[in-house]
Amino acid sequence: MQPSPQPASLSLVQRFSVKSLPLALVVMRLLIAPCLVWDALDRNLTVWFFIGFIAAFLSDIFDGMIARRLGVSTMQLRQADSWADVALYSGIAVSAWLVHPQVLINFRVPLLSVMAVQVLLFTVSWLKFGKTPSYHTYTAKIWGLTLFAATIALFGSNYAGLALWSAIALGLINSLEEIIMTLILPTWAHDVLSIIHALKIRRDRLAEIS
Repeated sequence: MQPSPQPASLSLVQRFSVKSLPLALVVMRLLIAPCLVWDALDRNLTVWFFIGFIAAFLSDIFDGMIARRLGVSTMQLRQADSWADVALYSGIAVSAWLVHPQVLINFRVPLLSVMAVQVLLFTVSWLKFGKTPSYHTYTAKIWGLTLFAATIALFGSNYAGLALWSAIALGLINSLEEIIMTLILPTWAHDVLSIIHALKIRRDRLAEIS
């Protein structure tokens, strides 16, 4: 006796679940951000803060990889990914203010400089394209690694030296690169990895027009 075939609806549900995984990782990161702040409200962190942050960091690494592998790396998903990053590190910043306020005071000038350049990037992109940037550049990936190291160093060992300076430096480099890319690109685009890639897109678009 042959086994009965699986219902078509079941396979559709399975396919939907797999293709929804990148979005689920983005949503998870959005939900973890306020949980980190909640854990820091009493100014004493539990192990769940670190578990949540590491899980969020890993989701940031794998959501884009999985989305490209599944062919679901859409504009909307990549923009949501960018906003999830903003939410996560905003939560980290608030948590740092609650637990280690003196560190933020000591580093206020360089930290505010990074924030100012980031605001400038979003402003330039919005004025030119009517959308926020979602480039996911190589420098952004390196910046993410330095932010991870700085966060673990700060909350894990109350250390804010080289790790935080590295994150600040990469933040400035990444923001300035993406401002230049925004000025170079003729139309909005996502997943543009560097200025070189932006120049290639510009040449290709101009060639199409001509």
